[in-house]
Amino acid sequence: MVSALLTGLAFGLVMSVSVGPAIFAIIKYSITYGWRAGLSFVFGISLSDTLYVALANMASGFLSELLDYKTQIGYVGSLIFIVLGVYGFFKKIKVTRHRGDMATVSSGQYYKIFASGFLMNTFNPGVILTWITSVAAIATMGSGYRFVFFGSCLGLILSFDLLKVFLAQLIRRKLTPRNIVYLNRISALFLFGIGLFIFLAIFLQIKIGHNL
Repeated sequence: MVSALLTGLAFGLVMSVSVGPAIFAIIKYSITYGWRAGLSFVFGISLSDTLYVALANMASGFLSELLDYKTQIGYVGSLIFIVLGVYGFFKKIKVTRHRGDMATVSSGQYYKIFASGFLMNTFNPGVILTWITSVAAIATMGSGYRFVFFGSCLGLILSFDLLKVFLAQLIRRKLTPRNIVYLNRISALFLFGIGLFIFLAIFLQIKIGHNL
C-alpha cells in the first residue's frame, strides 16, 4: 500500500502543477469574488474528478466508450471555455477593499460557480484522457491498491487547488481594485485562448495533450 500511496501522490502532484484552464479560473473567481467563490469552483472540479474516478473503476467500459465521442466532448468543452472567457472579459465587476470575502455574492451565484467548475472539468477532453489512462495503467491491481492510489491522488489535487485559492487571496490583498479588474480580464483571456486552441486542435486534427 505504501507504493500505491507514493505513486498516487506523485501522479497527483503532476496533475496539480500542470497548467490548464482550471488554474486561471480559480484565480479569476478567488480574486474577483473572494475565497468562498474560489472554494465553490474548486469543489465543483473535485466532484467531477471523483465521479470520473468512480465511474472508471466501477464501469471502466463507460469511460472507454466516451473516447468514441471525444471530438464532440472536445467541442463542447472548448465552447464552455470560450463562453466563460468572453463573459468574464466583458462582465462589469465591482471590487471592494474589505479583508473578508470582499464581494457580495448570493447563494445562487455560489451554485453557479460550483456548476461552472464541474462543467469545465467534466467537458475537458484532457481530463477524460488522463483518468482513462490512469485507470488502464493500474487495472490489474487489487481494489485496495486502486483505492489508496486514487484517494491520495484526488486528495493531493484538492489540497493544491485549495492552496491556489489561499494564495490568490494573499495576492488580492496587495492589489488595487483597478488591478483586480485587469487580472480578471487577463484570466478570462487565458480561458478564451485555451478554448480556442482546443477547438482549432480538434478541427485541424492536432493531438491534444493530457494536461489541458
